[in-house]
Amino acid sequence: MDVDVTFLTNLIHIFVPIIIVIAAAFAVILKDLIAAAIAVAAMSLLLSLEFYILNAPDVAIAEAGVGACLTTAILIIAIRATKREEEA
Repeated sequence: MDVDVTFLTNLIHIFVPIIIVIAAAFAVILKDLIAAAIAVAAMSLLLSLEFYILNAPDVAIAEAGVGACLTTAILIIAIRATKREEEA
């Protein structure tokens, strides 16, 4: 069986943005802030994958480094530094 590369590429171009939207929806819906930050990181990693598929590897590296790693680390540090209202 010979698989058409164009068909697989088009299939990836359809499914990756759908999964990006699902991850973004999870980030909005989740009540736990750490889980929402992880959902944002997953969305950013999928976005960097989409940039790489679109032949923009420099943008993909920047998105993975800044969007997925640095932003997630800053969000988690900020969440850990705050206290819940019930604990105060």
